[in-house]
Amino acid sequence: MSALLDVDNISLAFGGLKAVADFRLALQTGDLAGLIGPNGAGKTTVFNLLTGVYQPQAGQIRLENRVLNRLRPCQIAAAGVARTFQNIRLFGDLSVLDNVRIACHLRCRHGLTSAVLRTCRHHGEERAITERAFELLTIFNLANRAFETARNLPYGDQRRLEIARALATSPKVLLLDEPAAGMNPQEKRELRELIRSLRDRFGLTLLLIEHDMGVVMDICERITVLDHGLTIAIGTPGEIQKNPKVIEAYLGTPGELAPGEVV
Repeated sequence: MSALLDVDNISLAFGGLKAVADFRLALQTGDLAGLIGPNGAGKTTVFNLLTGVYQPQAGQIRLENRVLNRLRPCQIAAAGVARTFQNIRLFGDLSVLDNVRIACHLRCRHGLTSAVLRTCRHHGEERAITERAFELLTIFNLANRAFETARNLPYGDQRRLEIARALATSPKVLLLDEPAAGMNPQEKRELRELIRSLRDRFGLTLLLIEHDMGVVMDICERITVLDHGLTIAIGTPGEIQKNPKVIEAYLGTPGELAPGEVV
């Protein structure tokens, strides 16, 4: 069976620096996978390649057998790949509701003429978008803050809002870049359950970058490990914890990476 997202030997170099070399990944529908590695390993560069921020200099990226190489980020989002960012990128001066509504417009069918003339079709679709936005905010326990300015939300709520906004594009594949960054232990526990529930509720395929090994080992079913742009291991959480190359990449010395250790 062909993969939903098939990444075949993509590479990218900045001058003489090989940021990502011969990276491969195959995700089936419903997979919940992790991408980990020390700082500077190339993880976010991979996300930037998958979402069109960078173009691979070699290799191919396919979603449902459609080649995504050379597509712009908006086209890749429309094809079904959405992401969050390591550094939160909300529209801070807009309301919580409008942050999600904007993303819903990716699937709009009415055009500029309909919007300018304020046709019945335009009004109907705008109502549907608002209902969809409130539905997503309810899932993330943010509906009661819908009309607040996004920048005024607590940090953990901003993280959840960014995921809600990504979901509003109706993706097939959702890429989460350090979703637990800056969260307290209680928020991280809630995030784990939320990610699992999103996969089941929306039939999503998820790939996450995360430095908190407790989160990664608890929810990811398969993990790819990068170091200096190279894939050094692929396996289950149990296999990755015991892999000598992974331990050396993180710790620099032999020894076992303790379950739940944060690096």
